[in-house]
Amino acid sequence: VQLQGVGGGLVQPGGSLRLSCTVSGSSLDRHIVGWFRQVAGKGREGVSCDSPGYYSPYYADSVKDRFTISRDSAKNTVYLQMDTLKPEDTAVYYCAIGPGCWPGPHVYDFESWGRGTQVTVSS
Repeated sequence: VQLQGVGGGLVQPGGSLRLSCTVSGSSLDRHIVGWFRQVAGKGREGVSCDSPGYYSPYYADSVKDRFTISRDSAKNTVYLQMDTLKPEDTAVYYCAIGPGCWPGPHVYDFESWGRGTQVTVSS
C-alpha cells in the first residue's frame, strides 16, 4: 500500500487549503487514514483521522472546528480541508494508515507514510 499526499502551499492567515491523500495498491475502504504534521525540530503530531464506516473522525484540539477530514472511496482519496489557517499550522503534513483513530492517532502505530507536503501560513 502506498500513500501520496499533495496540496500544500503558501497561504495567508485566515485562508484555506485542501490536502489530498491518495491510496494505491489497496481499497481505501479497508483503511483508517490519519493526517499528521511536523515542525522542524519537533515530533510528528496527529492532526486528524478517519475510519471507514460510521465512526466519528478525530481532530486534535488545535484544529477542531477549522479542519475537516473526508474520504472519497471512488477516488481512493482522503481529504483534509483546512480553513481559517493560522501561522501555527505551518508544518509538513503527512498521511498514513493505521489501526485506529481514538483516543488519537499515534505516530508509532501508523505506517505506509506518504511523502510530506509543506503548508506555510504567513502574510
